[in-house]
Amino acid sequence: MNIRLTDGKIAKPLLLFSMPMIAGNLLQQLYNVADTFIVGQTIGATALSAVGSSYSLMVLLTSIILGLCMGSGVVFSQFYGAGRLEELRTSIFNAFFMIFLVSAVINTAAFLLLENCIIWLQIPKEAVAFTREYLQIIFIGIMATCVYNFFAAILRSIGNTTIPLLFLAVSAITNIILDLVFIVWFHMGVSGAAWATVIAQYLSSICIVVYFFQKASNLCPQRKHMHFQNELMRLVLSNSALTAIQQSIMNFGILLVQGLVNSFGFIASAAFAAVVKIDAFAYMPAQDFGNAFSTFIAQNYGARKPKRIDKGIKTAILLSSLFCVVSSLCVCLFAEPLMLLFVKPEETQILQTGIHYLYIEGSCYIGIGILFLLYGIYRGVGKAGMSIILTILSLGTRVALAYALSPFPSIGLTGIWVAVPIGWFLADLTGILHYCLRERRRIFLNAES
Repeated sequence: MNIRLTDGKIAKPLLLFSMPMIAGNLLQQLYNVADTFIVGQTIGATALSAVGSSYSLMVLLTSIILGLCMGSGVVFSQFYGAGRLEELRTSIFNAFFMIFLVSAVINTAAFLLLENCIIWLQIPKEAVAFTREYLQIIFIGIMATCVYNFFAAILRSIGNTTIPLLFLAVSAITNIILDLVFIVWFHMGVSGAAWATVIAQYLSSICIVVYFFQKASNLCPQRKHMHFQNELMRLVLSNSALTAIQQSIMNFGILLVQGLVNSFGFIASAAFAAVVKIDAFAYMPAQDFGNAFSTFIAQNYGARKPKRIDKGIKTAILLSSLFCVVSSLCVCLFAEPLMLLFVKPEETQILQTGIHYLYIEGSCYIGIGILFLLYGIYRGVGKAGMSIILTILSLGTRVALAYALSPFPSIGLTGIWVAVPIGWFLADLTGILHYCLRERRRIFLNAES
């Protein structure tokens, strides 16, 4: 089902469009949550630390690919909203060639620099062997991530979020089943968790490619579209590259924090491995709603409907705030049971460290919810550079404060935790002021020209 976002009511179509994306990425989180839960409960805290550190690195690497796909999707949405289907097909060809090439380079570099990454991340010595074993396999799935997310971006750009969700659901279920088979039955350890994820990733990528060529063939580039058009390539590259930079900066900052946390030792590393999964799961609805909202903005920007953009922003703020309040309540009220999903009750120090983090982060999700909306707005109107500025401001504040506060014995890890929401709210204030004072006027002038 394709949902057109340029006409009629706003709240209901926006929710119908975003819900499959939210559900899909919640399922995608199950890839890593399943690994973390089963690894932590069956192999132990050392393996949990390894999988957690590997997750941070993989998020950084795949964020570049995801950013390229998201940025390209904005261009696809703008062409679709404006009814320019010939240019849409040509841009699909140009974008795929670029993203596939970049993904291949990332994949090759990941294998070549594996040992350097382990050293740079300051992996606790107890977890080094597990981390190496896990990453050597998980890197094989990078190209599958590229293929799935590219074709999902095409379908979402025309209002179809249901099909990507369907294939992701099949993949997530497969991942969980294979986790149990490989780890519990065949006792393959962390390599079993890695192979389960890789197989599931390739399953989802194959399914979505087959669907695209069978059911969405009207979007498939024909021979006349298979050429490099400089103007289109620049448009795709400017949007996708900036979004990729924004995504990679965001996750590079998280990786820096991961290294700082690892320097506090095994207990902090294991706790952080668990809470990062909980955190990502908790604010995922707001993140994916922001990504869906980017498509809404892009379609209406392409259709030159600034008043509808204004109404959409007000609606989106209310909906995103609701997501965040619910997530905050759940995390703060159930911090201990959530941590017990990943660590055993007798590992009290890891448990308490994680709970302390969740109380601080969990009460502030509205900050990152608004930030995700701002990212969506600026990507949708072709100003992804502003998203980079907000990301640098947010992550720069987080990293700087974390490194400045954590060395003090009286503060320690708490300094790393409190730096996060401070960075969110500072970026929110900057993004809102810039939109109200400058960007909104440019959108209306563009519609009149």
